[in-house]
Amino acid sequence: MKLKNIFYSLAGMAFLSGSFACTDLSETAYDQIVSENYYNTKDDVIRAVFRSFEHGYWSIGTRQTLNEQTTDQIGTWSRDGWWVDGQVWQRMHYHTWTFEDGLCHEEWEACYPGIMQTNAVLDDFKTLDPATFGMTQAEFDAFEAQAKVIRAWYYIRLLDAYRNISLAVSKDPSLNSEGQVPPQEIFDFIESELKAGIEALPAKTGNNGNGIYQGQWNKAGAAALLVRLYLNAEKWIGQAKYNECADYAQKIISGEYGYYALGSRWDEVFDWDNDTCNEVIFGFPGTYGRSHWHYDGNVYWWAVAVNTHFYFGSQRQGGHNPKYACQPSLDIEGNPYDFELGMTVHKFKKYPEDYRLTLYKNLGNSTREGMFLFGYLEYEDAGESKRVISPVGGYELYIRDQVGIFHATPPGQLPDNRTSDMKTGDHNSGWHFVKYPIYGDDDAGKQESDYVEIRLAEMYYSLAECKFRTGDIAGAAKLLNDVRKRNYPAEYHAGYLYQPDGKITLTEGEFIDEWGREFFAEGRRRTDLIRWNKFTTGRWWDKEPDQDNHWEILAIGKRIMDSNPALIQNPGYDDMNR
Repeated sequence: MKLKNIFYSLAGMAFLSGSFACTDLSETAYDQIVSENYYNTKDDVIRAVFRSFEHGYWSIGTRQTLNEQTTDQIGTWSRDGWWVDGQVWQRMHYHTWTFEDGLCHEEWEACYPGIMQTNAVLDDFKTLDPATFGMTQAEFDAFEAQAKVIRAWYYIRLLDAYRNISLAVSKDPSLNSEGQVPPQEIFDFIESELKAGIEALPAKTGNNGNGIYQGQWNKAGAAALLVRLYLNAEKWIGQAKYNECADYAQKIISGEYGYYALGSRWDEVFDWDNDTCNEVIFGFPGTYGRSHWHYDGNVYWWAVAVNTHFYFGSQRQGGHNPKYACQPSLDIEGNPYDFELGMTVHKFKKYPEDYRLTLYKNLGNSTREGMFLFGYLEYEDAGESKRVISPVGGYELYIRDQVGIFHATPPGQLPDNRTSDMKTGDHNSGWHFVKYPIYGDDDAGKQESDYVEIRLAEMYYSLAECKFRTGDIAGAAKLLNDVRKRNYPAEYHAGYLYQPDGKITLTEGEFIDEWGREFFAEGRRRTDLIRWNKFTTGRWWDKEPDQDNHWEILAIGKRIMDSNPALIQNPGYDDMNR
């Protein structure tokens, strides 16, 4: 097991639940552990600061659902009666959710508790003397900056999801907004906190990844959040900030905040030892014995078929449930669709020698190849060759880049039912994917990968987009190629890289596709489509364009509205009778 930092002392603590109500943020002490007697040692200070980091790590599941289920690449359809769930996944896919759906509650209820945990610590810090804990003022200020940056990370998510949100900066309700504030005010607050964080936080040291500092913000991490903020500013506040975005992305790439480098393999950044990977800017530490929230059903554990634990050799780690799969590229008869968006596997197969297209397989000794699961999944059991079977009907799975009711229909033959939509699928339907490796029970690296929240490739792609939008197509192509070339054998670079390094023309559509390939299933697709004005206007499998663009932001959920009469429903959604 890898050495982890003190972040893990927080892993077993209970999560704060419930919605955020600006009008009542007071707390009742049900035991004697309150701020007046909690802070006795330096470790107490550290535990308090990093408490909201564990909550943030857990909360990535809500963002994954929001930013992937509502878009064009992956989905959750009915599988022989599984995953119907009152049509909630269909409403996400069709953009027909209401303020009563969990989707409209989850990001709010995930992020504001983390914000309030942080606010409580920052309030406490105002009463503490660093010398009491054997700390210098600079060290104390750096811990305070850590708390402010994680709070800014939460606010970026809320601004993205709801746009019109409340601003809470203290556990004292009088210091917080009663209702929502303009998006510009939230934007300015985030920007100010992150710029201050860059000044107060240390730069990365060394050239062997983050090591034991994985899970802590540094200058590059704060700057990378500014890159996200500025890249989306035109949508979030109506002001383009591409120059500012490019400036900070270039500083990170140039090493101004420490040494970072792209991984030599596409999967290096996701592997079990990624705390040594120089591509990771900020990651939440994960380990099999403690926290590993990305190996959870709402993120990647349910991105594979039922019974694939036999294929992985991971029976002791628990089973799977097929929540996520790639939306299809082919209709029931095997003909390619003609959608501008989606068609995930088809977009990867544009470059067929892509290493990621190899069938996922564990190679032993905590190594793997490929990213996708498709076709028959064969494994050995007591010397006998077997195939993964469906939990419904007992047929051998043959995983297709199609959605329909195939059951035991052999490959190449057509099923009786020719319907392909969110309501009609089976356990063969849609390629599955393994972004983070699911190693076997005997592999030391099983579930040891840290969750990568920010990686250097994002800075390359963000800077490339800034250049593309200002007309520097060649400059954008060069940056994308710097990352893309690791995905293909060298002998294919001349045909696969963008001009002028290769033969491919970089268009807007190709850029959107490339965002989707490189950051496939990393919890950002919705944000990217909105920024390119495709989320409500685009067409993909079983999804027509929306009638208007109010779906770009969520409704404020009913529970949230009930909790605070000062809140105003977002435009385009039905309000509620209070």
